[in-house]
Amino acid sequence: MKEFIEEMEKYAQEYDIPIMQKEGIEFFQKLIVENHIQSILEIGSAIGYSAIQLARLDKAIHIVTIERDQERYDKAVENIHKCSLESQISIFHEDALEFECDELFDCIFIDAAKAQYIRFFERFEKNLKENGVIVSDNLSFHGYVENPQKEMSRNLRQLVRKIQKYIDYLKENDNYETLFINKGDGIAISRKKSSVVIK
Repeated sequence: MKEFIEEMEKYAQEYDIPIMQKEGIEFFQKLIVENHIQSILEIGSAIGYSAIQLARLDKAIHIVTIERDQERYDKAVENIHKCSLESQISIFHEDALEFECDELFDCIFIDAAKAQYIRFFERFEKNLKENGVIVSDNLSFHGYVENPQKEMSRNLRQLVRKIQKYIDYLKENDNYETLFINKGDGIAISRKKSSVVIK
């Protein structure tokens, strides 16, 4: 498995596919184990890297993951099959904002289009179990968010502004307590306050 994980990392680097950084995935794996998380909804499969890394922690873990890009979806399906994890990972080729799901999860993992993070959060928070967590990745975005004075293209600057807007949204969201973790490319862990009922 270790060799195959390295193979996926190499593929992602070669084809410029964003996957969770090593430090980030290691932190996430620790979070899963320590909190006994067994059900995960992942928004943004890419090539299946993080889903595979999480599913292999425990046979009791089940992941529902969504990917809208055809090529990445096909590669993820192939990778999941190679790891014999089809019974643990259910992958859907769909736009997450159109995906319908009534299932409740211990963890919702947001790692898709950065400009849509607030919409993803609001669409899927109803799928979070009472003591569940919402994990968001790439909140540093390669250091650009903390250093907005860096030289960047207009499109990148707009994206960085949207990520900052999402960070502010998490900080101001009274229904959740959010921890910002300086691991990998910047991670947020949002836990619903116990007295809050999400309708």
